[in-house]
Amino acid sequence: MVTQRTVVVVGHGMVGHRFVEALRARDEAGAWRIVVLGEEADGAYDRVGLSSYVGTWDRSELALAGNDYAGDPLVELRLGARVTGIDRAARTVTTADGPVSYDALVLATGSYAFVPPVHGHDLPGCHVYRTLDDLDAIRADADAALARSAEPVGMVVGGGLLGLEAANALRTLGLRPHVVEVNPRLMPQQVDTGGGEHLARMIGDLGIDITLSSGTTDIAPGQHGLAVTLKDESVVDAAVVVFAAGVRPRDELAREAGLDLAERGGVLTDLSCVTSDPAVFAIGEVAAIEGRCYGLVGPGYATAEVVADRLLGGDARFPGADLSTKLKLLGVDVASFGDAHGATPGALDVVVSDPIGGTYAKLVLSDDASTLLGGVLVGDASQYGVLRPLVGSSLPGDPVSLIAPAGGDSPGIGIGALPDAAQVCSCNDVSKGTLCSAIADGACTVAELKGCTNAGTSCGSCVPLLSQLLEAEGVTVSKSLCEHFTQSRAELFELVQASGIRTFSGLIERFGSGTGCDLCKPTVASILASTSSDHIHSGEQASLQDSNDHFLANIQRNGTYSVVPRMPGGDVTAEQLIVIGEIARDFGLYTKITGGQRIDLFGATVDQLPLIWRRLVDAGMESGQAYGKSLRTVKSCVGSDWCRYGQQDSVQMAIDLELRYRGLRSPHKIKMGVSGCARECAEARGKDVGVIATESGWNLYVGGNGGMTPKHAQLLAGDLDRETLIRYVDRFLMYYIRTADRLQRTAPWVEDLGMDRLREVVIDDALGLGADFEATVERHVDGYGCEWKGVLDDPDKLARFVSFVNAPGAPDPTVDFGEKNGRKVPILLGTPTPSMPSREDRA
Repeated sequence: MVTQRTVVVVGHGMVGHRFVEALRARDEAGAWRIVVLGEEADGAYDRVGLSSYVGTWDRSELALAGNDYAGDPLVELRLGARVTGIDRAARTVTTADGPVSYDALVLATGSYAFVPPVHGHDLPGCHVYRTLDDLDAIRADADAALARSAEPVGMVVGGGLLGLEAANALRTLGLRPHVVEVNPRLMPQQVDTGGGEHLARMIGDLGIDITLSSGTTDIAPGQHGLAVTLKDESVVDAAVVVFAAGVRPRDELAREAGLDLAERGGVLTDLSCVTSDPAVFAIGEVAAIEGRCYGLVGPGYATAEVVADRLLGGDARFPGADLSTKLKLLGVDVASFGDAHGATPGALDVVVSDPIGGTYAKLVLSDDASTLLGGVLVGDASQYGVLRPLVGSSLPGDPVSLIAPAGGDSPGIGIGALPDAAQVCSCNDVSKGTLCSAIADGACTVAELKGCTNAGTSCGSCVPLLSQLLEAEGVTVSKSLCEHFTQSRAELFELVQASGIRTFSGLIERFGSGTGCDLCKPTVASILASTSSDHIHSGEQASLQDSNDHFLANIQRNGTYSVVPRMPGGDVTAEQLIVIGEIARDFGLYTKITGGQRIDLFGATVDQLPLIWRRLVDAGMESGQAYGKSLRTVKSCVGSDWCRYGQQDSVQMAIDLELRYRGLRSPHKIKMGVSGCARECAEARGKDVGVIATESGWNLYVGGNGGMTPKHAQLLAGDLDRETLIRYVDRFLMYYIRTADRLQRTAPWVEDLGMDRLREVVIDDALGLGADFEATVERHVDGYGCEWKGVLDDPDKLARFVSFVNAPGAPDPTVDFGEKNGRKVPILLGTPTPSMPSREDRA
């Protein structure tokens, strides 16, 4: 029998959470009980992505998966539990709730923001940029400043990575950022002098003021909030001051407990992450491994894995750290890797600088120019994924060709040039060889590679390399629609548009073979419907539709259909509700409120459908298209009209979106949601298109869905006005409709495409198709017609709606109903249940 021991983890940040996951994954015998003591009120969240909180103000978006350990009896999480002391002799830690005993203690306390000891640094309006609470406080002061003056200044002390992220946050909040950096260049740890000059020029062009080789000497109350005196004695009136001048390890608990510290701070450990007390470990930013602290998440995760292994009797050692970084700051790509500053004796620099094009690239080579030591990329970091793993290896070609503007097209440059030992994912220490083994074992998609190796699941910068590796390894997934069309759905879409062919028979005759099947017929029908406003039952198209589109209703398990009238944004009048109730009563239909804020009427036979539609259409309603691969619903909360928290009119926005995109056929069904505030009552972030109100506009999210594989939508753009929001939704939907595979939801489509590329197409109009996308939607809006009414107005279409073609008006004898718990339910012929009598018994 295994004697269970207790490990206490002090700190619940990204690394602390990773340690818990790693130990639980390895500890199959349940040898360790884990108690996690987190000082913040929030569970572990993505601190690397802290800046994405600005604009969304949704803490759940940054929460790490599984950070509450629900259902795991061996993990106890205590939030808001600050540890005030360690008693090493008694092996306890002290909290406000009393002592907690441990057999092993893991310090994962991270770091704190360093604030220079300048006079006035603690005045109201001065902040650090470290936690979600910090950002909430900055937001409150920024909002107050905007109420006082037109363009208040937000001062950022520190021009490193964190400082530039803080500047972007202030810019998003409506302030004019002013960055002050003590060094002669921005991001001095990552880029060299040349790269810093390019970076400063591009960021300055965005309207951000930059003062280099300077610092703050005094902060005092001022006209607009704070008067900040700089090194040259100039004074800047600022509404907010944000200190982003670096971090220091939170080693105070270790110091007070008598543990050895490193010379420059941090808890001193060996390569096994053990401190001077064998029962105490340190991981993450607080760990000074052989005297050095590492501030990146990748090395932090490595320390978590080491300690998890050691607690279970392993001999893992810290493997060293890859300090390479790839970032997008204020829209500017920045990357550095290896010996970026050329500190290696005899190192040679190869530089390609293009001030006009806004790019700078430098490779650092060994003294014989044969080995890549490091590099810096500014403005264009597309080659980072290939170059970083090559550090320490022989160059695969001429160094200039690797970084010249056309270098990406050079033969021999790519994932194939990397050795198997090359680290492709530095966050999770995944090599090319590990990925190739996974591919050999059957992983043939990016999602499968991520799932079995964890590559690309942290910062995501290596995801493009995963696609390249699949291709390089010969994994080719056929995109043929079916045996009758060698083209993909996207290619068929382009062929329909280019050729002007408007029939399936014409398309298959010219571009396919055979007579078609149940895969290609509905797909072509959808493409034809997406590219015109013709009724889907017009001409030859009627025979192409699947079972639901065939009768413009959802078929149920007993062969009857459900009818769902449209209620835009969930908006409905009392008179319409009465009509729906009367129809349900007169036709004996079962009624149910749907998750999309509509009413579903169940149990209608084919011949009853037109009769029901007529009464709904006469009452001013139309088809809700619950049956089609098209826009289903736009769910909304009550918004600012009724809710005291509402910031915008979410109901009207939902109505406008639903009436604009109703009937728009797509590769899969589309659902939308509009919430009037960050409380998210409409669950917009679980939709393909989600819109959430802010004080100054709307945040637009895309690529979410429920179902078997639920996904949270991702922020595409924030604080949009109505016109811009509609334009971006137009472009997003049409890009999806034109390029997605058959039955591909927006979530996997966005994941395959990547959010950066999606923003380039939708926001920056990188393809030059924005106006075309918008015009296509306008044509759809102008040509829209209710499909139910189209049947009612056409005798030929109406004639299809009979149970028996050779006996119009005859009821279907196989359709029968019973009652279960007071609800009307279908009875399948020949399968009575105990709660529902058979037809014979009821006779």
